[in-house]
Amino acid sequence: MIRVSVAAGIMFVATQTAVALAEAPPIPESLSTPNVVETNIGKFEFKDGVPSKATAERLYDNLDFTFAYRAFMDNMRGVSIHALRKGMNDIGMKENEVLVFSELMDAKSLFLTANADTIYVMGYLDLSKGPVVLEAPPKFLGLVQDAWFRWVTDLGLPGPDRGQGGKYLIVPPDYDAPLPEGGYYVARARTNTILWFGRSFLESHSDPKPVVESIKRFTKVYPYAAGGVGTSIAEFLAGKAKLGKLEPPPPTVFYEGTGKVMNTIPPNDWNYFEMLNEVVQREPATSLDPELMGPLAAIGIVKGKPFAPDERMKKIMTEALAVANATSRSLFLSPRDPSWSYYPNSAWTNFLVLTGYEFETPIPEITSEGAKPYPATGYRTMDARTNFFYGITGISPAMAMRLTGIGSQYLLATLDADKNHFDGAKTYKVTLPKGIPEANFWSLTLYDNMTRSMLDTPQRYPRAGSQSYPSPAAEADTDGSTTVWFAPEQPHGIPRGNWIQTDSKKGWFVILRLYSPLEPFFTKEWRPSEIELVR
Repeated sequence: MIRVSVAAGIMFVATQTAVALAEAPPIPESLSTPNVVETNIGKFEFKDGVPSKATAERLYDNLDFTFAYRAFMDNMRGVSIHALRKGMNDIGMKENEVLVFSELMDAKSLFLTANADTIYVMGYLDLSKGPVVLEAPPKFLGLVQDAWFRWVTDLGLPGPDRGQGGKYLIVPPDYDAPLPEGGYYVARARTNTILWFGRSFLESHSDPKPVVESIKRFTKVYPYAAGGVGTSIAEFLAGKAKLGKLEPPPPTVFYEGTGKVMNTIPPNDWNYFEMLNEVVQREPATSLDPELMGPLAAIGIVKGKPFAPDERMKKIMTEALAVANATSRSLFLSPRDPSWSYYPNSAWTNFLVLTGYEFETPIPEITSEGAKPYPATGYRTMDARTNFFYGITGISPAMAMRLTGIGSQYLLATLDADKNHFDGAKTYKVTLPKGIPEANFWSLTLYDNMTRSMLDTPQRYPRAGSQSYPSPAAEADTDGSTTVWFAPEQPHGIPRGNWIQTDSKKGWFVILRLYSPLEPFFTKEWRPSEIELVR
């Protein structure tokens, strides 16, 4: 009986198992990969979910293409900083030296959307040897960026010195030695390479010389000497710090920038990847988010390792670079997001209002009770980030704020009133209504579509505005409005200050700047006309 029962039990279990196997549900269609997959990049073949050899090879090519594409879209900002430093190196500058455009920047220098209204001052620091002191002059408007174009601190008017001038101590990553108790505005960086720059306004909007003298008198850059100013005797007696000698810093070397032929614009050929590798090799391995460093590692750009892609990889990367550059250029010159328009259905754009300086959260509202930040969105606006770094240099909270009377605000137009791109051979005009909302001055500047740098014409300074240097001030009409013309030749009867010369062989775009903007700009009660085609 026992044997029969056991056998019967085994037979029962086996029968139940067979029934269960026979009744197993089919694999859901949502989990299945068809034998043939048609896509916009080709046809892929699978057998029971396994790719054919040719399919796997094409898909891996596409994966590597994607990594190389992201290496441009996500990290061009690092190459932009590297190109700025390289441009300064090419004219002989070294770390801790200072470049001053004492007669303003003109179109001979290639800088992304720089202006021809203010005196630029800039330089770069190497923190690998320790902290560096940067003494900012009074009435300055500047910022400090790290090697990946991230904001470190503001200088001058928007910074902690509030335009009075002061000493900034820029501290390298992982620095754990004692810092001064006071006397400095301390800012910690995440990279060893630092680029800083800023602008000073002309006195009476006409004479740069007094401002240049002030810049050269007060601007100083030198290595920080521990134990000097900022370290008290009490700290020494407590064993917390050593005492150093109180010695004057070494004199700062100044370079003249006006009229210099120099290129600071990031490349979009194979040199891009070479420069990107140089950034990775110079900086700490942890200086960039691992998610952003991952695509770089996938294409062979790894800290401490040689960058030597094979012919297959180089071909894929070259194609990805061409597509990424073309995409970035399209985003900049043919923006597709209607929310970027500053006014309804307008070609004038300013997306920083919506994205803030980190391209994530809108800039705070300013009320009678103070600043009211918006809650974080939790995502980054990728198109805005690409657009910005493809055409603009410098990012800071000061560029994205609604505070009146501080800093400057920008409106950019790459299209005319009919949403067509600008033709350098044609004549256009724009009207700025009475009461232009600025407490300092305003300007319009033209840029070359190809270089995103100032348009190079016989005018030299492709700008018009309210200050009378380096070109005559624009004249208002009898109703208080001001009309500015864009044409290859000065239109008949139009004052010189109301005309910006174009190049009949080149396209262009324009930026309207309001220095020390006023409330009507932020409320949008004041609105410039669209740029109209005249003939």
